[in-house]
Amino acid sequence: MIRAYKFLMRPTVGQQVALGDMLRDHCSLYNGALQERRDAYRHVSKTSVKYGQQSAQLKEIRAFDPEWQGRWSFSSQQATLRRLDKAFAAFFRRVKSGEMPGYPRFRGVNWFDTVDFPKDGDGCRWNSAPHDPVTRVRFQGVGHVKVNQHRPVVGEVKTVSVKREGKRWYVVLTAEQKQPEPLPPTGSVVGIDMGIANFLADSGGGFVPSPRHGRCAAAKLEAAQQVLSRFPRVCRDKRTANHQRAVDKVAGLHRKVRLQRLDHAHKTALTLVREHDVIAHEALKIRNMVKGPAPKPDPDRPGGFLPNGAAAKAGLNHSISDAGWGVFLTILHAKAESAGREVIAVDPRNTSRTCPACGHVSAENRPTQEKFHCLSCGHSAHADTVGALNVLRAGLVRCDAQPA
Repeated sequence: MIRAYKFLMRPTVGQQVALGDMLRDHCSLYNGALQERRDAYRHVSKTSVKYGQQSAQLKEIRAFDPEWQGRWSFSSQQATLRRLDKAFAAFFRRVKSGEMPGYPRFRGVNWFDTVDFPKDGDGCRWNSAPHDPVTRVRFQGVGHVKVNQHRPVVGEVKTVSVKREGKRWYVVLTAEQKQPEPLPPTGSVVGIDMGIANFLADSGGGFVPSPRHGRCAAAKLEAAQQVLSRFPRVCRDKRTANHQRAVDKVAGLHRKVRLQRLDHAHKTALTLVREHDVIAHEALKIRNMVKGPAPKPDPDRPGGFLPNGAAAKAGLNHSISDAGWGVFLTILHAKAESAGREVIAVDPRNTSRTCPACGHVSAENRPTQEKFHCLSCGHSAHADTVGALNVLRAGLVRCDAQPA
């Protein structure tokens, strides 16, 4: 199996400048290749430029510009061109499937934050100074950079990437390793119901409270963004020192919220995987759930619109995004696969309206957000717990129906 590792780097001032130059030159290469494809297709001949043709030009580009493009790894530049090729492949795939296509766009220097090295030892070298007590990674054109390796890397390192997040620099490794030994069976199964008031409720009656990291940081973010809004929108090179500090403040607050949400998701998923053999959850279509309501034209006022509950829906969308269901479910599936557990996604329809005691289905069974009271048999319970029970039952049915 392939596992990724992400470590914080501690570059010197000169190495930070070199890393920034590397990102800038790869961004220029990406934009130049995109411009070539656009110009070729806009020509009368409607020529399509492929990755192979652009990769063959790298030798001439490096020879023409040895002080900039020529000082970086050839393989990393090929990876940048493959990145553009994947963007075009995804665009044409969406066009063919009838989806809303997004044409590949030019990248600004601030929006190009990753450079990939397809092979360890080709333009980069992980643990380049094995006799040094400090772990270092070497990049062509940059040198040996200190790495804060907080855990050992298991397996053979395959690819290495440089990633910039704000003022911080990270190295991302992918290592091929053997399939880990599954965790010992516990004999326990559980169904979970994702929510907003509670992050999740399980079929055993337990609840995980929602941390609401975004809401807790909302006041600080609002103040920081108000300060940032007083500065004009200019290029990064033209920002004043105060402007740059305001930008870093907003970015740092957003980064903190993202990391808090990620940490909570990891810990919650790890607890579920350690305690249960089978975990059932709702197959949520989060992208559809956070869509805004369609406008309602007013027939009596041409050009006017009727109230459509957009303000209330916007608040609900913020709460759903703040909960981070998608991140959590992705982490849960990854941890379950490594631990030998089974995760089952079931249809979420009517899971909170079906009585687990008699099977009666009605919207009136749930008079409030938290209360469930069956109109047929009188069964009462917490609505989220009822939903988790129904999710578990549906998951076990799917588990039994799967061929061994």
